[in-house]
Amino acid sequence: MAHAIRIHEYGGPERLRWDEVAVPDPGPGEACIRQRAIGVNFIDVYQRTGLYPLSLPAVLGNEAAGVVAAVGPGVTDVAVGDRVAYAGLPGAYAEGRIVPAERLVKLPDAIGDDLAAAIMLKGMTAEYLLRRTHRVARGETIVFHAAAGGVGQIACQWAKALGATVIGTVGSDAKVEVAREHGCDHVLVTGPDLAQRVRDLTGGAGAHAVYDGVGKDTWDASLDSLRPRGMLVSFGNASGPVPPFPPLVLTMKGSLFLTRPSLAHYVATREELVESAAAVFEAVGSGAVRVGIRHRYPLRDAARAHADLEGRRTTGPTVLTV
Repeated sequence: MAHAIRIHEYGGPERLRWDEVAVPDPGPGEACIRQRAIGVNFIDVYQRTGLYPLSLPAVLGNEAAGVVAAVGPGVTDVAVGDRVAYAGLPGAYAEGRIVPAERLVKLPDAIGDDLAAAIMLKGMTAEYLLRRTHRVARGETIVFHAAAGGVGQIACQWAKALGATVIGTVGSDAKVEVAREHGCDHVLVTGPDLAQRVRDLTGGAGAHAVYDGVGKDTWDASLDSLRPRGMLVSFGNASGPVPPFPPLVLTMKGSLFLTRPSLAHYVATREELVESAAAVFEAVGSGAVRVGIRHRYPLRDAARAHADLEGRRTTGPTVLTV
């Protein structure tokens, strides 16, 4: 038996319960993981509140790192004793669990458990956004919302290393320096004149791409910050979902491109998964991306972690420790 954080109904952080759960023996193609660190992400909040519905009761969480404790028949990708990590597998808020072995990646010696749990989902999200959704080129100007957040800190550094001019936005003055320390050439506090300030910084031209994980609150500013034929990458809903809009708006604002990507579609095969993770480990290992874990909570205190995340009292990666 092991313990896990589960929800039995949707709602606030108080719905998170510390439950005893069974961990069965791994079946064909499966591995049993003894978990050491678990990443906390806004998608966990979406699932807890029911914005992204789950079959209840449900264990939250989508990324973690640990050690392979047992493997089932036919497993060749990992072996007992391997240090591994994963992302995009719901059910991570647990001391131990069964997962498909093909969705695990082995960790380099230089990447510790806490660091791996903090960078798998956020790092691979940054990787596909910058290198595959809109491939950032040297000399481009991009806007990245929530630049002081977990994905933002990684993505802004990575975009800077790729040769872009990075305009980061933050929700308060207290986060300006954090964003500046993590790759942003310019940092703007969100407000009603945000798009105009972006245009002022770009000589009136606008940005080549805007990466928006905030959603409703930044939607209009994101569209108005783009140059003609610029791309809006809408990859999250931290402030709520974007309201419906007529596609003609994209034409009127300069024949803009819009995409709503998901990590799952960019690491759908094992080859894509391994390549994406390897790119993240390389970026971190080379020093191009520096990741400092600012917030750690025991797994049992996941409710406090959620309350702090929603209250915008966290900056950067947050992990639960086992």
